[in-house]
Amino acid sequence: MIRCARRARGLERLVALDPVEAGARLGTISGVGPWTVQSVLGPVLGDPDAVPVGDFHIPHSICWAMAGEVRGSDERMLELLAPYAGQRGRVIRALLLAGWSAPKRGPRQRIQPIARW
Repeated sequence: MIRCARRARGLERLVALDPVEAGARLGTISGVGPWTVQSVLGPVLGDPDAVPVGDFHIPHSICWAMAGEVRGSDERMLELLAPYAGQRGRVIRALLLAGWSAPKRGPRQRIQPIARW
């Protein structure tokens, strides 16, 4: 965050570039990886095809919404989104905003305190 803040003026100029060039420049900042680049390209820079690969929750939610599969992977998510090439980021955003979320997995039992005071 500090590195990005130090380059704020330069980052503001990215909005004038096409998404591919903007993503390439953003990715040159140390600590900014592919997931961050794609997460910025979609909602911030308006790239309709930006897919944040490497996210923990998004593949599960997309696979659940599109194929009824409880667990998903980046590869499966990209396979399901292939027919929407050019608009994949918008499809993801629409499904998440519509409330699609993979079923929760984990303990449903209330955690009991170990010691009572």
